[in-house]
Amino acid sequence: MDSLNCARFPFIKGASEYVGSKGVDLQELLTSEAYAPARLRGKQRILDALNEGEISNRATSGEQERFVEVLSYPAARILVSCVGEGFLTRRYALAEAVTMNRRLQQESPEFVVSVADELDVQAAIFDGTIRTHFTTFLKFTSRIRSIEWKLVNTEVEEGQVFLSKHRFSRVLQQALQERIEKELPLPVTDDILRVLRADIVEIKNLVDMRKEHFKVQDLGKITIVKFPPCMRRLVGIAQAGENMPHTGRFALTAFLHTIGLSQEDILSLFSSSPDFDPSKTRYQIEHITGEISGTEYTPPECSTMKSYGICFEPDTLCNSGKMRHPLSYYRIKSAKRKRPQARVKQAPQEEKSSIEK
Repeated sequence: MDSLNCARFPFIKGASEYVGSKGVDLQELLTSEAYAPARLRGKQRILDALNEGEISNRATSGEQERFVEVLSYPAARILVSCVGEGFLTRRYALAEAVTMNRRLQQESPEFVVSVADELDVQAAIFDGTIRTHFTTFLKFTSRIRSIEWKLVNTEVEEGQVFLSKHRFSRVLQQALQERIEKELPLPVTDDILRVLRADIVEIKNLVDMRKEHFKVQDLGKITIVKFPPCMRRLVGIAQAGENMPHTGRFALTAFLHTIGLSQEDILSLFSSSPDFDPSKTRYQIEHITGEISGTEYTPPECSTMKSYGICFEPDTLCNSGKMRHPLSYYRIKSAKRKRPQARVKQAPQEEKSSIEK
């Protein structure tokens, strides 16, 4: 691949070969004054990820500009690894993936398929349409929440899923995000930590500010103190502007609706998500709350939450042996707050059954 493609898609193998052909080693990248612009741009990639959710474009018309852009990618990965914060890793991975998706929209289907190969995503072009096996499709779309991404709403023929360039690029976004999340943090030495100390401190401070800004907060008149740990964690994920799986989104929406939060308040809670789409999110909320589906859904019971992998840090009440549903937890906690001196009675059997269906 040429240097322009390496600068636009610095995660590809060709970018590594491009850097190798210039004879740059890690020590030089981190310490040489000649590579200060690359280190600065690498830090900017991280700041972009934290503040904007994607990587800003830089001029790449000249060979030197392209070289700096390619080098900024490994520089950013090293800095993220030095900080060692899961929150930062996830935000950075998502930003790089979103940026790739946006840039792929300007490329040919053939080029998009070549990038898929770089990401170990098997695909081919058939009659001008990109196709991939349905198992690959499911692997990389399980965390995409929109109903149109369900396999039943996608064209499938003989095990092959047919996708437009736009939709397939979204699949690749997920593939790159997951790859970066798995690759980072890279191992770093004490020497690297010492050399990058000033930048590490700056980024850590910004991460702490972002996390403080998005810490779990009460939802208007509804206090999260009564929430079971699973719902507190899901609220925190939403307020932190992080993606959550469809199962978590469904469970949280159903829970908040059942305890009395309005559709507009629920929509506002999800608005911090990096790929927030107001119309799609509103449709999902209206479906779960019964406005367009005719069925008001309640959140899954505890055993189902565990099978989905969204049961987080169960507390003493969760582990009491009597807790089988998030709403039961909320109602018990609410009763305790209203009658602090009274002994909590078990909920009527009729109500319990309706919750735990």
